[in-house]
Amino acid sequence: MAVNIYYDKDADLGRLDGKTVAVIGYGSQGHAHSLNLRDSGVSVIVGLRKDSSSVAKAEAEGLRVVTPAEAAREADVVMLTVPDELAVDIYKGDIEPGLVPGNCLAVAHGFNIHFGTIRVPDGVNVFMAAPKGPGHTVRGHYQEGRGVPTLIAVGADPSGDTKEIALAYASGIGGGRAGIIETNFREETETDLFGEQAVLCGGLTALMQAGYETLVEAGYAPEMAYFECIHEVKLIVDLIYEGGIANMRYSVSNTAEYGDLTRGPRVVDAETKARMKAILGEIQSGQFPREFILENKAGQPSFNALRRRGEEHPLEEVGAKLRGLMPWLQENRLVDRSKN
Repeated sequence: MAVNIYYDKDADLGRLDGKTVAVIGYGSQGHAHSLNLRDSGVSVIVGLRKDSSSVAKAEAEGLRVVTPAEAAREADVVMLTVPDELAVDIYKGDIEPGLVPGNCLAVAHGFNIHFGTIRVPDGVNVFMAAPKGPGHTVRGHYQEGRGVPTLIAVGADPSGDTKEIALAYASGIGGGRAGIIETNFREETETDLFGEQAVLCGGLTALMQAGYETLVEAGYAPEMAYFECIHEVKLIVDLIYEGGIANMRYSVSNTAEYGDLTRGPRVVDAETKARMKAILGEIQSGQFPREFILENKAGQPSFNALRRRGEEHPLEEVGAKLRGLMPWLQENRLVDRSKN
């Protein structure tokens, strides 16, 4: 199915003139949306709890910070960039009471709208503006005069101009420089979750960890295992990012390419793909969101245990030591926890 792709020339940033945009949250996406919109000339406020550690970070950038409830009452467009598991309570307690007909509720990920855990009052418009990259990349690219492709979708359009507002918003955060792709909430949510779980985060990190363990268990030096199975992934991904898989295969040695074409399908085979389909089915059926919501209601016991186990894996210690030998990796960091 063909998709519509828009650029800055197709978006009217003037649609946000005279409007106040409230960005709720100041994490990875929140800081990028706030700063990019401000630098695009949009009137922005940031909604944070008074005790949030992010208040000082936002104020240090010259942004006006108010509580989420105040932000919702004052703004014309309210963008939720808080984690999915926190969004529902913040929405119901602080945002929904401040919404009036004609306002826009915006989200940076379709999870809660698609799965019905957030429902808006009659007369309120709903749209999504979802950059296809981490917030730190969204900000970094914007500052360099580039952009990150951004998905938009309209969930409710009582005012009749929600798509135009979404295009303006996406352009304001830099998406129009790279391409604003029109989709819908179902497609964005389900493909995003699948990509994260089966490939980008879950699949990739599990593959790297298994490769590291295989070499170490065979008696090779942990440092060599880290370089071969983790550090060099960036070099390969950069080639793919630049020109696709064929570009990577053109660049690597014939030995590497032959090994790729003959051994890769033995690692990721039909059984792997069947498990991927099962993961997609869990997302489509609602099993995954129910599991995630219940896990958070219980205080994240399994989540925290899994996170801790990952942080304690030997490869993290080896990696920290090797990265310490490459001080240039600390220059121009995308992630600086003291600022964003």
